[in-house]
Parts: sequence; structure tokens; C-alpha cells
Amino acid sequence: MTAADRRKRERAERGRRIIAAARAIAESEGWSAVTIRRLAEQIDYSQPVLYAHFANRDAIVAAVALDGFDALAAALAEAARAAAPGRAARGVAEAYLAFADRHPALYQAMFVLPTGLRFAEADTPPPLRAAFAALAAVAPPEATDAQGWTETLWAALHGLAELERTGRIRAEARAARLALLAGLLSPAAATPETPARRSAKPRA
Repeated sequence: MTAADRRKRERAERGRRIIAAARAIAESEGWSAVTIRRLAEQIDYSQPVLYAHFANRDAIVAAVALDGFDALAAALAEAARAAAPGRAARGVAEAYLAFADRHPALYQAMFVLPTGLRFAEADTPPPLRAAFAALAAVAPPEATDAQGWTETLWAALHGLAELERTGRIRAEARAARLALLAGLLSPAAATPETPARRSAKPRA
């Protein structure tokens, strides 16, 4: 191994330690406790060393978020593989909410805190694309707009995750809500009502 290779490996290892420390502090104390000073003390690096790796705290949060999207993509893909025939979308939805439950600080880094990560852009990082692709993979074949279907599923799941996390909806009703969501996302259920159907409704 050359000296340059060794320096590169050591730098990568320092970066991983910084990211791991930030996530550990966030998980135990919340993201408000994650500061450059606290991280430097936690892993016994000077603050200039941290700044040599990450421009600011937001950049560290973004690095944590990227790890989170990798993990989410893997969890969703595994749920789709393990699902019974015809239940892949339901399995992925359950896995998404379970991920948000198990990793609240990580989920917050991915979707709530400012990171500068951009979705649906030319420069969207691969982990974000992989997570979206894992959702898109369970779109039904008859969905004419797979991207729109995936965005709607993602929006619904994120809303459910946040509303449950903040106690604004009943956590015990999750299964019923997922069943309703599956029906709403069925292309047949989403078919616009025709004038003929409207006229067939009983009048008040």
C-alpha cells in the first residue's frame, strides 16, 4: 500500500467515525445535541479536523442521511422480495413505516433537517435514487404513471410516519390505514368517475 493509499484510507475512516458519532449522539440526545464541538470531544479530534472533512454541521447531517437512504433502500427491497404474491406494495409500505419507527433520528436527518440533498434532480445522489427506485419497483403494472404513483405512495407514507411520530393520529390504526392506502393506490380505485356514473347516483 502506498503512502497516498494509506492517507486516503485513514481519511475515509475518520469520516466514518464522525458520521457514526453524529448518529449516535442524535439517537440518544436528539439532533440539537450534535455540534462540531461536541463531535470533536466525542471522537477526540480537533475541530479543524472535522472541518477538513465536512464544511459544517449540515454536511454531517447530509452524510448521515445518505447512509440512511442506503439502509432504507435495502429494507424496502428485502420487504418486496419477502412479500406474498400481490402484496409487495403493502409489504414495502409496512417496511417503510417500521424503518421510521426504529430509526427516528436517522429518519429526521433524511427528511426533516436541512441537508441540501436534492430529489428528482440531475445531481440527486445515488442512495436517494435507490430508495425511490425501491418504492417504484412495487408499482402495479397497470399504473399508467409509475412515477406519479410512486411519489403519491411516498408522500402518503411520509405523512403517516410523521403524524404517528408526533401523536396526531392513532398508532394502533396503522394496519387499517395501510389497507385503505392500498385501495386508494389501486389504479381501478383511482379511475376518475365518468359523467354516466355521476348521473347514476341517487339524488338527495
